[in-house]
Amino acid sequence: MDTAARGRGASSHLLLLAFASLLLLLLLLAPRAAAQPWKSCGSTGKYTANSTYQSNLASLATALPANASRPGTLFAAGSAGAVPDTVHALALCRGDTNATACGSCVATAFQDAQQLCPYDEDAAVYYDDCYLRFSNQNFLASTTNNEDPMILLNTQNVSSPVKAFEAAVTVLLNATGDYAAANSTRLFATGEEAFNPTDPTIYGLTQCTPDMSPADCRSCLGGIISMMPRYLSGSRGGRIIRMRCNFRYEVYSFFSGGPSLRLPAPSTPAPAPAPVNVTPPAAPPGRSKNKTGVAVAIALPIVAAVLAISTVCICFLWRRRRPSREQTPSYSTNAEDIESIDSLLLDISTLRSATDNFAESNRLGEGGFGAVYKGVLPDGQEIAVKRLSQSSGQGIQELKNELVLVAKLQHKNLVRLVGVCLQEHEKLLVYEYMPNRSIDTILFDPEKSKELDWGKRVKTINGIARGLQYLHEDSQLKIIHRDLKASNVLLDSDYTPKISDFGLARLFGGDRSREITSRVVGTYGYMSPEYAMRGHYSIKSDVFSFGVLILEILTGRRSSGSINIEQSVDLLSLVWEHWTMGTIVEIMDPSLRGKAPAEQMLKCVHIGLLCVQDNPVDRPMMSTVNVMLSSGSVSLQAPLKPVFLIPKSGYYANVYSESYPTASQSTGTGKSGAMSPNEVSITELEPR
Repeated sequence: MDTAARGRGASSHLLLLAFASLLLLLLLLAPRAAAQPWKSCGSTGKYTANSTYQSNLASLATALPANASRPGTLFAAGSAGAVPDTVHALALCRGDTNATACGSCVATAFQDAQQLCPYDEDAAVYYDDCYLRFSNQNFLASTTNNEDPMILLNTQNVSSPVKAFEAAVTVLLNATGDYAAANSTRLFATGEEAFNPTDPTIYGLTQCTPDMSPADCRSCLGGIISMMPRYLSGSRGGRIIRMRCNFRYEVYSFFSGGPSLRLPAPSTPAPAPAPVNVTPPAAPPGRSKNKTGVAVAIALPIVAAVLAISTVCICFLWRRRRPSREQTPSYSTNAEDIESIDSLLLDISTLRSATDNFAESNRLGEGGFGAVYKGVLPDGQEIAVKRLSQSSGQGIQELKNELVLVAKLQHKNLVRLVGVCLQEHEKLLVYEYMPNRSIDTILFDPEKSKELDWGKRVKTINGIARGLQYLHEDSQLKIIHRDLKASNVLLDSDYTPKISDFGLARLFGGDRSREITSRVVGTYGYMSPEYAMRGHYSIKSDVFSFGVLILEILTGRRSSGSINIEQSVDLLSLVWEHWTMGTIVEIMDPSLRGKAPAEQMLKCVHIGLLCVQDNPVDRPMMSTVNVMLSSGSVSLQAPLKPVFLIPKSGYYANVYSESYPTASQSTGTGKSGAMSPNEVSITELEPR
């Protein structure tokens, strides 16, 4: 073999070795896709072995796989048992799966869900061929109710321009969604779209549960397709799955059979002129042996550069990738835009002008955290400005972080934080203005209370319940309000109730925060016994307060201890006495008598009494309360006699344990044992 041949052989081996090393390193560094199934474990409660809940779950684990495997079905949903042990479940198989495989997938899903989320009352698992969710919450009640989605992405980036690729995927998914909703009884469709030489074809799939109307299906798909650029940007494939609808796209064929529709390649600009082919000059004699060395010298740096760039890109993608549960968007599209405090900041001069320099005539009231003023922004928007206490010891950066978290908590039954001002030693929170003020200003006024007919009161009860469920169970943070009361429920122009003052305790740090949490605070008449007497609080403390609110809304009477102490018998004792005597209608608000369905009033009183049970375990979760309120067929268990702390001459005896100082001991003022009727509300936020 001559020298040139040996050189060519050596250079070929070097190039092959370099590319093999590159490929091996990329395979080692590339993030591996999580093995199926993907899981999502809820936080709505735990069941125990051999419990009624587990028995009901076992019944559904038998029924749903059989129902889903019926020819032409590929879908099953159902409920088993009575409250509070009701189990609701839904399973959906991909539309190109055969019936036998569907039933097997759903049966496996029940087993895996219980292993991956042991004893969780709410769990979901996702496979390529099917997905399943079971829960103690009635998520089946509406086909249009879509909760936080599962987001899965292909970790490889597209080689094409990202914007062009995203536009092509959006066109494909929308066209496939239109086809699924309009032309398929199963609300399922597949599609493919020609793209470019680098990514020649894009494949897509859309599907809804077959019990949806075509319009609801298309609306559901439109909602998740609009999330694609935000959560799957630049990815060669991905899927977003909600219980009622889902989509998937890839640059390879992942579904069985031919597509439901084919789309042509999107229009592209005219190709650039081909470069002129210039023949290079012949190499000088005697240089042929060095060609291979030059090739190696050029190739190796290129390989090294590609390797370095690929490594950086992969590491960046790996760091950017988050668990699917963390990628779920919040309820409001506005909240998704709040990435930093900069999007919330307002200028102090704007707020001074809006409130006439915090004029007394614009003062709406005084809360535990400071005064509230009405204002009007230059664009005409009415606002409520809460002027926080100057004594907050929290650092500005920490305060900013907490404000971003609170601003992201958006729900139709929560007062919305629209802006913040942190200038000139002021800490101002700007909220949407509620023209009908707090519910107590109407409810307990003999004349104004006539504005609240039965429909408005039911709307108020339902809205508060939904807002609390969001705070307790559905938001990205776990919120315990700890001072839910009539004055903290505001009404907008349509009498939609909105809970206020949630999350504010996080704005106070340092010694003040520790001082507040070292004693029981809140409002007597709404405080649960375990919180008032032992300082123990949980989401069930809020459930107790909600129960008191229901009874206040129905009777138009204040619970003892809230604002003024005018009644010799507390509200809970009065309601219980009439409940046991069968004369509950006698203590309903006079404006409701003869104008409200007696059966519905009794049901609401029943739910209120269940919420104020002495033992927190006996109180229902807010998701269960919402099922009770919305269902006409749920049987309610009998309530036990509630326990209430009866005030004596404005003072409360035997309220605090020795480890909890009284209000006067904490502040150094007042008589021993005295309790302010309206203390600061506290909210604890914990990551889910």
